[in-house]
Order: sequence, then C-alpha cells, then structure tokens
Amino acid sequence: MPVSMMDIWLAILLAGVFCWIASAIIHMVLKYHNADMNSLSNEDSVSNALREGNPSPGLYHMPFCGDMSEMGKPEVQEKFNKGPVAMVTIFPNGLPPMGKLLVQQFLFFVIVSALLAYVMSMSVSVGADYMSVFRQAFVMAFIAYGMGGLPFSIWYGHPWSNCLRFLLDAVIYAGVTAGTFAWLWPAA
Repeated sequence: MPVSMMDIWLAILLAGVFCWIASAIIHMVLKYHNADMNSLSNEDSVSNALREGNPSPGLYHMPFCGDMSEMGKPEVQEKFNKGPVAMVTIFPNGLPPMGKLLVQQFLFFVIVSALLAYVMSMSVSVGADYMSVFRQAFVMAFIAYGMGGLPFSIWYGHPWSNCLRFLLDAVIYAGVTAGTFAWLWPAA
C-alpha cells in the first residue's frame, strides 16, 4: 500500500527540527567548523584594498578570466603564476542577519526532508520495517546533505579537510533524518 505525504508530514517537520538542532550543536557546542577558514596575516590591508574598490556583494575570482580561451594568453598566465589566485565572497556590510540565516537553514532541512519523503512515499510501503526505512532514508539524506559539497573542493579550492567535516555533518543529518522517518513511518 502506498504512503501518502499526509501520512508522513510529522516525520518531514520533525526531521527538519532535529537536523536544525543537530546543526546548532555542531556549530555552537562541538565547533569543529571553526577550522574551516583561516585569517590573513595582512587582513587590514586586504580589507582596505577591497574597500577602495567598493565591490558589491557577490563572488569574485582573481585573476579574473571571463572566458577559458583567455587562459592561453601569456599575460593571463603570468597573473595566475604571479598570484595570488583567489575566490572572494563579498557579503553586505554589517553583522550577519542570524535570524534570517537560521530560518533559511531550517527551511533547507525541511525541504530536503519533504523531497526525501516524496521519494520514500513511492518506494517504501506502509508497514515497512524500521531498518528498511532507515537504510533508504539514510542513503538519500546523505546524498542530499553531502555530495553537493564535493565540487567545492574539486573546483573552488576548498580544503579537503573542510569537505570531510561537511561529510561528517551529512552523516549526522542523514542519521537524524533516517531515524526520524523510520520511527514515524506508517504501520500497516
């Protein structure tokens, strides 16, 4: 018998809540993501130089190369060889809007849970045993939470140690999500 999304709405919502709580514990108690970024030794000079350019919020690459065909030009190669080669994200000035960011993170967890529930509703029947639900939900949640970060280490220079920490997060979120869905899966 197929499972209706209405049958698992509580699992969707609670998985979002529990992942959000797990994220809070990861960032406020365990704090292993404090190692994700480093400080520049000349931060004030770099800040002053960026401020002079008055860049709007966005993602910037330096040296900038608007088309891959430019990579063959000696002057472009010289800029890359001379360095630094960097990606810079410019945020709006001021403190981060934590309320807005926390709501967006919660919505992210709920949306992932809703999409996972949709797939689960088509592939796992009412009354499935705990481990059957857990295994499928775990794999799908791990893919959703973990695989999207790999290209940032492959293409954007993020340290692989950062990637491993985000994969650890994905294991935690997948376990929380899978446990919630297996616990609340409709019985026959």
